[in-house]
Amino acid sequence: MKIQQQLAPFIWYQSGAEDAVAHYLNVFGADRGRVTLTQHWGENAPGAAGTVMLLNFELLGLQMTAFNGGPHFKLNEAFSLTVAAKDQAEIDHLWEQLPTGGGKSQSCGWVKDAWGLSWQIIPAAWFDMIRDPDPARVQRVFQAIWNMEKIDLAGLQRAYTG
Repeated sequence: MKIQQQLAPFIWYQSGAEDAVAHYLNVFGADRGRVTLTQHWGENAPGAAGTVMLLNFELLGLQMTAFNGGPHFKLNEAFSLTVAAKDQAEIDHLWEQLPTGGGKSQSCGWVKDAWGLSWQIIPAAWFDMIRDPDPARVQRVFQAIWNMEKIDLAGLQRAYTG
């Protein structure tokens, strides 16, 4: 396998990395991601021989590694993946589907999946809004997003235009 990007997330799961990756591929659609490599633990290794150690996968063009590392480290909000959703329908879909199976929604467009990985579901238009040269517009957009759980794109656009 040829590495095509020089920097890639390496995500440590306590267990269930293969289930997490399967969930992500299901949520985003099989045409938007794929597993590129699965490696298993060998003999005399920290994990049980023959079980999945890691998966290399692509999701939305980003190469990542999911690792079944055991209970030594836990995922938390200090690391998250940001998804630039194209429209409200995609925001709604990801907001509902990513936390299924034991995750939870949080504020400001964040959801945590059942494995503890945090995701920020943000409309792509938001990135243009916060780069606007008018600081009053930018401030209104931030004020609006701080008062939302799931992002309401129309609400952000109303805040942006004043």
